[in-house]
Amino acid sequence: MDNDFKSKVVIITGASSGIGKACAYELAKHGATIVLASRRENELIKTETKLKKEGCDILSVKTDVRKIDDCERLIKRTVQEYGRIDVLINNAGISMRANFEDLDLSIIKELMDTNFYGAVYCTKFALPYLIKQKGSLIGISSITGLTPLPGRTGYAASKHAMDGFLNTLRLENIKNGLHVLIVHPGFTSSNIRKAALTKNGRPQIETPRNEERMMSSEKVAQVIAKATLKKDNNLILTREGKLVVWLHKNFPNLTDRIIMYEMSKEPEL
Repeated sequence: MDNDFKSKVVIITGASSGIGKACAYELAKHGATIVLASRRENELIKTETKLKKEGCDILSVKTDVRKIDDCERLIKRTVQEYGRIDVLINNAGISMRANFEDLDLSIIKELMDTNFYGAVYCTKFALPYLIKQKGSLIGISSITGLTPLPGRTGYAASKHAMDGFLNTLRLENIKNGLHVLIVHPGFTSSNIRKAALTKNGRPQIETPRNEERMMSSEKVAQVIAKATLKKDNNLILTREGKLVVWLHKNFPNLTDRIIMYEMSKEPEL
């Protein structure tokens, strides 16, 4: 894969940590020009500085994907700087952990604004440039975009919405040569569970799961890079993830019991 992304301009939202940051390093390693976007400007600058020392052409743009104007500015800055967009990775996202009956409704809105509408806004402004390049539009969804997950109603809703949006967008642009890839990671070792919102909107800080047993963000990024080159449409990651999705499709009642048992291992909400 060396230099397979050379001359390609790649925008990555949520690039300050986790899968987004790992994608920046992985694609830069293979020659891509990287545009980093996130609310956490200090973290973006750290990544930008390190990748520049390694010879990468890179730009960081402080972006809150919940804001339409920020998303438009991100795309405009990229085009002004590089004249094109070849890949947009809609990765910005937050999670939650609380039963819906206990949840402040503002949490649902926060998740939809970030996980779903953030992807919609960035895609809207980037789409003409992606079509021009016959480029790749990528959404980082989740196994939870295909199955239920107790304690994550807002997260599941946002990821199901992303799947529906991107799958339909693929069909609308099938004659335009636009490549649309939806990635469904399982539990991935990253900062997302520590930053997940509780019922009152505060980060839970402590992850409720064993992070060491999860797929690493770096491994996810490697799979995404290969799938982008292969023009894959959908990815379901890990054997466990594939099994759960298959079981949910064919034996939903059994799968509900399995999911409930697995989630019962977490500390009480």
